[in-house]
Amino acid sequence: MLRKQGLVNLTLNALVESGAFRAMRQISPPTLTVLNYHRIADSADPTFTLFKPIVSATPEQFARQMDYVKDVYNVIDTKQLAAWLHGGGELPPNPAIITFDDGYYDNLSNAYPILKERGLTAIIFLATSYIGSVNPFYWDLAAYAFYHTKKDCVQTLSNLICWSDQISRDKAVNTWVVSVKKLLDEEKQRQLDILIHDLDVAIPENAFHGLHLSWEQARSMTDGVIEFGAHTVTHPILTRVTFEQAAWEIFESKRRIEEEIGKPVNAFAYPNGGHADYSEAVCDLVRNSGCDMAFTLMPGPVSLGRVKKRPFEIPRVFLGDWDSFPRFVAKLSGAEVIREKISSIRKKSK
Repeated sequence: MLRKQGLVNLTLNALVESGAFRAMRQISPPTLTVLNYHRIADSADPTFTLFKPIVSATPEQFARQMDYVKDVYNVIDTKQLAAWLHGGGELPPNPAIITFDDGYYDNLSNAYPILKERGLTAIIFLATSYIGSVNPFYWDLAAYAFYHTKKDCVQTLSNLICWSDQISRDKAVNTWVVSVKKLLDEEKQRQLDILIHDLDVAIPENAFHGLHLSWEQARSMTDGVIEFGAHTVTHPILTRVTFEQAAWEIFESKRRIEEEIGKPVNAFAYPNGGHADYSEAVCDLVRNSGCDMAFTLMPGPVSLGRVKKRPFEIPRVFLGDWDSFPRFVAKLSGAEVIREKISSIRKKSK
């Protein structure tokens, strides 16, 4: 497996060095590249005991990535995209939007200075009930319990998972989070309570202090670098709740951000963002809330024609700190879109 991964990285690096990905963009139809980040942190730090797959890049990786983005793309904000969608302006060549989901504090401490130094803009999609709160997302609470327990096995919904070292413990965390992700919120909370009980971990009151942005911190970022979008109130998967709750999550998160920040919100990002995590009805709710656009986590980049046709289903390039720089470049050039198409063709042929 390691040898195969090494060959992949060598191939990608050769393609980057040869300029192949730049050539691909030149012959492709005009596209919009939307980068998706969550956390900018060092998940390899021994003191990092929260959910590692939510980390998109280390500060060093992010700085190098932003240098590349500044060199290759023209970064725009959602106001420019909204004007174009409504026929009020043209987009520059190779437009890109930088996005962050959830509202972690390291977006301010680690990402913001890098963006500001390079004159780049970004949008942070806030899950509003967590802003200024010490309450963690369920995945961070679960990870904290796994990393602080003295036990080495736990029963999940489907099977017993065990660990003996850091790598297998990391895998156990991810296995558990994936196993509950699609559950209804009430059942998800029940499983979380069971997990913490079974792992026999006491959670200190200050365990998650400073994990998320405060509203004051968010306001300090609105100096031309950061804009804010809505990402629901409590971060549910919107197709897993009632229509009434979905409407409240969308409208209330937008209202709260506008009240706290003092600026209009014109963009929304669907929690989880997979194809099954939003629907036409959910898209209509976002449209009716007054937003001009919404973002998924279906793989991007995407043609400008499709953005114009379906502005409430704009794909993004999902990034993780496991992405080498050549893989980052490949993803921005559409490698994941191609992989998804090949996978779909293979499934249909079986």
